[in-house]
Amino acid sequence: MKWFRKGSKQEDLSLYNLIQHFTKSGDFIHFHNPQSPKPYWISYYGSLVDAEIVHRDILPYLQDPNISGYEDFQSAVPIEKVEITSDLETIQKKMLAGSVLIQFSENDNKGALVRAEMNKAREVSIPEEEFSVVGPKESFVESLTTNLNLIRKRLPIPQLAIREFTVGTLSQTRVAVLFIEEIANEENINTVLQRIGDLKYHQILDSSYIAQMISDNENSPFPQLIDTERPDRVAGVLAEGSIVILVDGSPHALIGPTTLVKFFAALEDYFINWQLASALRVIRLFSVSFSILVTPVYVAVLTYHYELIPRDLMATLVSSRSLIPLPPFLEAVILELTIELLREAGARLPTKVGQTIGIVGGIVIGTASVEAGLTSNVLLIIVALAALASFTTPVYKMGNSIRLIRFPFLLLAELWGLIGIALAFAFLMGHLLRLTSFGRPYMEPIYPPRLEDLKDAFIRLPFKMQPKRPIELQSPDTIMFSGKKAQEMNDIDE
Repeated sequence: MKWFRKGSKQEDLSLYNLIQHFTKSGDFIHFHNPQSPKPYWISYYGSLVDAEIVHRDILPYLQDPNISGYEDFQSAVPIEKVEITSDLETIQKKMLAGSVLIQFSENDNKGALVRAEMNKAREVSIPEEEFSVVGPKESFVESLTTNLNLIRKRLPIPQLAIREFTVGTLSQTRVAVLFIEEIANEENINTVLQRIGDLKYHQILDSSYIAQMISDNENSPFPQLIDTERPDRVAGVLAEGSIVILVDGSPHALIGPTTLVKFFAALEDYFINWQLASALRVIRLFSVSFSILVTPVYVAVLTYHYELIPRDLMATLVSSRSLIPLPPFLEAVILELTIELLREAGARLPTKVGQTIGIVGGIVIGTASVEAGLTSNVLLIIVALAALASFTTPVYKMGNSIRLIRFPFLLLAELWGLIGIALAFAFLMGHLLRLTSFGRPYMEPIYPPRLEDLKDAFIRLPFKMQPKRPIELQSPDTIMFSGKKAQEMNDIDE
């Protein structure tokens, strides 16, 4: 048994020895009451059990003179699933999950397990990372039961299936896989269930652990599963045919399979009219491209390609760099690293202090570096705009990936100019084209080209023009609703 050292004798594997092993812990309670009509022993972990349940729903019924054994106690206690067992593995597992063990003899090899776990959880609050002005304001919390409730009330259908696993040899973390039967692709379901079932790790503290372990390519800087804290987003993707993974103790859900363009689609896009949503989505895609390329292009042009600079702009650049002792590459690296330092410092400090450090630090360091002649004011503006553009990505982890890939582009721009940038772009596209999410192409609908899915990719067309589910999900039920019926609008006078 897991709670005994190697070399323990088989006859030592008894419930009595298990209780004695548990009593070594300071929060374990083992109490004997010889004064009751039927003397009993009660054992439980005080840190896991709700004391109110013990005193209200268990102890009073142990004083009943009609209780003569475990079966009488099982029928008397007003708590469901009172289990009478002699299996030591089951007893250990249930007690470590918050159950109370009742024995009527200290040497009994069986006992009654009563559920009395303490449920301490944070209240449902507004989203912090995916906040939207329009739409619901609920976000997931650390309790898996609460998170499942938030999803169930949005999808009150029997087809919503939940498969639970226990992952982590030490943490014993509950992991739930959600999908809608007859809508989600069977191959996708089996892939997720198989990968989570095969996980062998000592502890799972957050859904991020799961995301790294079950991704198709763990060496890629790009996330292959969408990380979200919004139950409304989860309900929406489940209806499309996606698979969702929830982890007990984590306020984030994982969505897959997914594609690159979905990381730039904010949930708020579906709460506003399609023209504005499409414009905002195009702005996000442009901002990401600008954030990656603008600093490398600046370095490449000033280092190798002076002829590309307009004559009117040349005078401004020459005057801004006339007293700068550093080459453009080192100048850009210093400013990029400064931005990253300020961003990390702001993220690690308390909220109010972090905001102050970010604003004041940026102004002070930027002004001081320009006045000291270490950087040019033109590059300072460019780097600041690039940093600002990177914040437009709706998914936080994709924003981190964009921050990282700027530096290889910058290095190749220094080595080979615009040719280096083209080479970096070729490597990036080659990597993205080979990337998959649960075996599905990551660059869909760009490659393979699927015109049907372009209706909700770079732009968002009206709902009535999107009657089918995304092709990359390979749903057996491809039709979400009738497009023709959605366009029928009978006049009130008819």
